[in-house]
Amino acid sequence: MKAIVPVLEENKKKPYYLQLYNHIKRMILDGDINADEKLPSLRSLAKSTSLSITTIEQAYNQLLVEGYIYSKANSGYYVNSINAFSNSTVRTDLSISDEKVSSFEQTVTLETSKMQYDTDCFDFNKWKKCMNRVINDFSYQLHFEGDPQGELSLRNEIANYLYLSRGVECSPAQIVIGAGTQQITTQLAVLLRRQGIEHVALETPAYQPVKSAFRDRRFAITEVPSTGKGLTIEKLPANIRTAAYVSPSNNAFTGAVMPISRRYELIAWANNNDSYIIEDDYDSELRYFGRPIPSLKSLNDSERVIYLGSFSSTLFAAVKISYMVLPLSLSEEFNKIAHEYSQTCSKLEQMTLAMFMNTGYYQTHIKKLRKLYSSKLTKIADELSKQSDGFINVRNTASGINIIVDVDSNKSTEELKRDAEALGIPAIINQSAKLDSDTKSIILYYNQIPLDEISSVAAGLISSWRS
Repeated sequence: MKAIVPVLEENKKKPYYLQLYNHIKRMILDGDINADEKLPSLRSLAKSTSLSITTIEQAYNQLLVEGYIYSKANSGYYVNSINAFSNSTVRTDLSISDEKVSSFEQTVTLETSKMQYDTDCFDFNKWKKCMNRVINDFSYQLHFEGDPQGELSLRNEIANYLYLSRGVECSPAQIVIGAGTQQITTQLAVLLRRQGIEHVALETPAYQPVKSAFRDRRFAITEVPSTGKGLTIEKLPANIRTAAYVSPSNNAFTGAVMPISRRYELIAWANNNDSYIIEDDYDSELRYFGRPIPSLKSLNDSERVIYLGSFSSTLFAAVKISYMVLPLSLSEEFNKIAHEYSQTCSKLEQMTLAMFMNTGYYQTHIKKLRKLYSSKLTKIADELSKQSDGFINVRNTASGINIIVDVDSNKSTEELKRDAEALGIPAIINQSAKLDSDTKSIILYYNQIPLDEISSVAAGLISSWRS
């Protein structure tokens, strides 16, 4: 093994742990460190690089969560096996930036009344400021129908944002905007059929609106089990052109992150099977410990990956703006049928969001949201664990807007769900759980609960579930 000797830059925008992480990752991908080879201990690498043990541990933890390395108890860290796709180009300088690449002027199923809501989650004054500017300065554009593909100003901002934050390189021409993931999926189903694909593989359990969209358009559906490492690739169809719908960066039902080796295997499957991967990158920005996980589409063969994104969990519930980034071949196909569609998203809201992003408000909002949700996640996990005396086990505590709780209770999962919703906590039954008969699993959406009310809400929940 080559010595790990990173060249570190005095750069406040790129912390030392991230520079070390990039250096070791590049060595792994280039084959300078072999599979199953042991990495230096935290203490020895800290000594040789003059970095703190905490910095080394942060770098190792990021490599660990992305699947580049694995750990053995009382032994240390070892390199995972990465297959032949390891020469793929992956952006390593991913960070949300306030950089402006283009000018706005130039390109111009829960009842909310029953939900908790935290007014600190969104700055409506800034949103109103952007909307007023659109109405005052660009009202002439509101006299015309919206672009079926989405407003160019917003598609430009999304393209810039994806490049800086998720490593996705695309042009605005490849982006299609719609009102929610289900509507986007409906358009995608049409495009796939025009490509001769009539089969879709979904992670089990599947996101029901997406499953319904494909089922209603008479796609054959294969449900593929998802483990702690994501989709089981060996269960994907062979010799049948298929679109595999996956959530590699944060599975909503298990919290699983697909390791890098399995991502390369998935791309290999798509290439060998003349198929597509639909990457749902929902909640990708909301990772609270370490840096965001690189997207599947940021790997080199992005022509096999259809990227889906949404603003639903980072803005506010009334704004239903989602988008997809199409490979060039499907983008050309969409251009042939775009005239058959009317845009389902408000033109005013699209232009307001474009302004919100162009001014840097959205990037600032994401940073604030991460900090707030991180505090909420830690608080509710601690309170449920501390107050429940062990009959509640909390899982999925690294990202997203929900937690998974396993409850040892005489109540049914339906009753547990109703109890949570009665307290203003949106909840769904975790169908992916494989637990004993006395333990039930529920997914709780904690994000809208005000931080200073979490202790009392947790106490109320525990009291209800105990009775």
